[in-house]
Amino acid sequence: MHLRSSQDLEVEAAGAAEAINMSSHIEAIGPLPGDDSRERKLPAGQDGLIRLERVHKTYRLGDIEVHALRGVSLQIGRGEFVAIMGPSGSGKSTMMNIIGCLDRPTKGQYLLEGIDVSTVDKPGLADIRNKKVGFVFQSFNLVPRTSALENVELPMIYAGVGSSERKRRARAALNEVGLSNREQSMPNQLSGGQQQRVALARALVNNPSLILADEPTGALDTRTSVEVMEIFQRLNRERNLTVIVVTHEPDIAQYAKRIIQFRDGRIHRDFAVESRKDATQVLAELPPEGDDEDQS
Repeated sequence: MHLRSSQDLEVEAAGAAEAINMSSHIEAIGPLPGDDSRERKLPAGQDGLIRLERVHKTYRLGDIEVHALRGVSLQIGRGEFVAIMGPSGSGKSTMMNIIGCLDRPTKGQYLLEGIDVSTVDKPGLADIRNKKVGFVFQSFNLVPRTSALENVELPMIYAGVGSSERKRRARAALNEVGLSNREQSMPNQLSGGQQQRVALARALVNNPSLILADEPTGALDTRTSVEVMEIFQRLNRERNLTVIVVTHEPDIAQYAKRIIQFRDGRIHRDFAVESRKDATQVLAELPPEGDDEDQS
């Protein structure tokens, strides 16, 4: 198989930059049970990874101002697994963009690991995104003519990591998501679940503080969705990695430890998941693959 040079990869990386930073459309959901909208305080001694103080985001459409966020205050500790939910127009996608340093608040303060992101310029935001945040999206956003291994290498090119170290870390990340035997496969040779695993490996290679996943199971079947959530739960448990999943699926939200529900640009509910699903257990209880029993 023909392997491209580092210069070729850099060209591919530049073309993929916009795709990696895109967020997908999120559909509406119904209300979930929970407590009230008071800001949840972190337990004593827990490291606060994310802190938002009275964050507003206003967009101007001609002469009209659209208030996407209205004074949101929020804390997320290191090692939490959080699901963000809400109907279309609730503000959850805007919140995801701010947490992921894809956008800045109009007013208010956002601190990520103590850095006041609200005041950082665009090059600084790009650097934070590359080093501290791993993105996973519904549409995978893999570069089509680039192997799984080379796709995983892309964030390290931006970070200036040398070729041999890039390959070592990319192989380790693919192994962690169970794809060590598909390094040279192109995206069109992979199933949807495998493509999402490559995207997750790509999100992990720079050892981020945070994984931010926007509808990561939206294009997957039931078993593959649970397999992806099993990886998220394992990374959260074993690495103490903070995971934030934006989803409209209540079943997927139940794999998180905490649900934050948005409505009208504010936090409507913020509550712990009482009967959390264990993805490993759910997988064990699913019918075997290839079991196509006629349910009619």
